[in-house]
Amino acid sequence: MTTEDVRRFARELGIDAVGVARAEAYAETERHIVERRERGLFADMKFTMARPEQSCHPESLLPGARSVVSAAACYWEPEAPLESGEGRLARYTWADAYESLRDRLDALGRRLGGVYRVLVDANQHVDREAAARSGVGFYGKNTMLITRRHGSWVVLGTLVTDVALEATPPLDTDCGHCRLCVDACPTGALDVPGTLDATKCLSYWTQAPAPIPEPYRAALGAQVYGCDICQDVCPWNRGVEKRRSDLPEQHAHVDLVGWLEQDGAALVSEYDRLYVPRNDPRWLRRNALVALGNTGGAEHTALLERHASDEDPILAEHAAWALERVRERA
Repeated sequence: MTTEDVRRFARELGIDAVGVARAEAYAETERHIVERRERGLFADMKFTMARPEQSCHPESLLPGARSVVSAAACYWEPEAPLESGEGRLARYTWADAYESLRDRLDALGRRLGGVYRVLVDANQHVDREAAARSGVGFYGKNTMLITRRHGSWVVLGTLVTDVALEATPPLDTDCGHCRLCVDACPTGALDVPGTLDATKCLSYWTQAPAPIPEPYRAALGAQVYGCDICQDVCPWNRGVEKRRSDLPEQHAHVDLVGWLEQDGAALVSEYDRLYVPRNDPRWLRRNALVALGNTGGAEHTALLERHASDEDPILAEHAAWALERVRERA
């Protein structure tokens, strides 16, 4: 079995980019994670940063591991216009692209033979490092993994195998002097290019189990989960809309009033693909209140007044903030 076989199998399975690295420790990445964690740049995020002694050691993820196959799948789809009263989700949440990639990597593992392990959206492995080492993409100044053909509009997955494969080289390119993502971030989360300060990241605050800092609320606009600003401005992401123009527009926006009035358990169940702390709907409702504060009109005043009297102090405070914003515009 050769690396060219891997590439051929990946193409047949619909994987958009693939590369191979040796199953060896990511020593420098582990050092970066520990250092940034000590500086508090990850806030209270866990994920692959929680245990770098595991996530940076693919050689320990499988007995006899010899190769790491990294794969990327593009998830970009055309977006329908945002209507009044709607909130916006980050593109990667519109569908579960991870599930599809997981199935394809499992099929690839079966074709390769040997013993293998598939890790997709898993805390046990730093997928971006494997992808950078194997030439699937390179690290952008926004910390995203950028591929040549689909930019950063990709989800990543990894196949660790005991099959010996020839490694593919890293990409010989980078962001150069471009700093569009750094300058576009409204909260300064990327002020140090290549390093994300999660305590300033809008995407982080839409998922954090805490009040959204007031200085950041207006910057969210209609966004209710995640943030695509640093990807929207990236030159490497231009052109993907032409390559995928045959796809239909996705009406993936949410009804803000519905998020506030729907049964909580039903709301979380409907959006089970999102990370919601402790599956508590209050965090989605908090986001909807901020979005209404930024985009709502006089027709939402009564609803916001009601939520400003909510027994939950966090929801009440965000509703009061939103109500004041709507009245200012009126």
